[in-house]
Amino acid sequence: MTIRTLVVDDEPLAIQGLELRLAAFPDIELVGHAMNGREAIRAIRTEKPDVVFLDVQMPGFDGFSVVSALADIEPPLFVFVTAYSDHAIRAFEAQAVDYLMKPVEPERLAQTMDRLRARLAGKKLSEEAGRMAARLAEVDPDNVSSLLPQTEPSSDRYERIINVKDQGQIFRIDVDSIEKIDAAGDYMCLTTADKTLVLRETMKDLERRLDPRKFQRVHRSTIVNLDNVRQVKPHTNGECFLTLASGATVKVSRSYREVVARFL
Repeated sequence: MTIRTLVVDDEPLAIQGLELRLAAFPDIELVGHAMNGREAIRAIRTEKPDVVFLDVQMPGFDGFSVVSALADIEPPLFVFVTAYSDHAIRAFEAQAVDYLMKPVEPERLAQTMDRLRARLAGKKLSEEAGRMAARLAEVDPDNVSSLLPQTEPSSDRYERIINVKDQGQIFRIDVDSIEKIDAAGDYMCLTTADKTLVLRETMKDLERRLDPRKFQRVHRSTIVNLDNVRQVKPHTNGECFLTLASGATVKVSRSYREVVARFL
């Protein structure tokens, strides 16, 4: 998969340096660069890149203004690049895939590339499924679901690290370390063995980012990491309780009994 990439920075040397580092990745196709926000907006609308490495501080339109100006189109994935760490929280609030500090280190850029590939793979898979469904609907609209290939979801399309803004800080949480997730309105409480962090996101959106082979809803407001289940205790009325690795107990409602069947 070729990743069409645009670099945006108001410093020519910064553009040159990042482009040289990106050239080390064979799947990167550089489609151009821009030196200010207005040029960036025009280039994104014209070139339709998959990924934009975007400087935060630029004269006129800064990086965040560029993102806002593209609200009417399907946006590319953004990686913010800056010399200042105090923009990190805003970057993740703007749904950036990552946030790189100048000068960009090769090892750190490689990590960013892994995240971009995973995100793009999931996006392209969803788009292809949509196109296939549309074509099949023309042929046999009553049996579209049975005609579509039933494939196992690839783990590469799901998040491995989740960035959580909590108490004015950004925490990078390894998804495998999450035991359970509890919903509280538009906020999610992510619980690991040693802490609980609050993420502003709906459960529906968060479920899309997590591998369903590991993370399953067991209650209207609770998702559990099945790898952390240590014991299943049947209860009355078809309900049961799961004991997690930390010793915490989670109730499984009757509506989600099929999840328990995986352990039986």
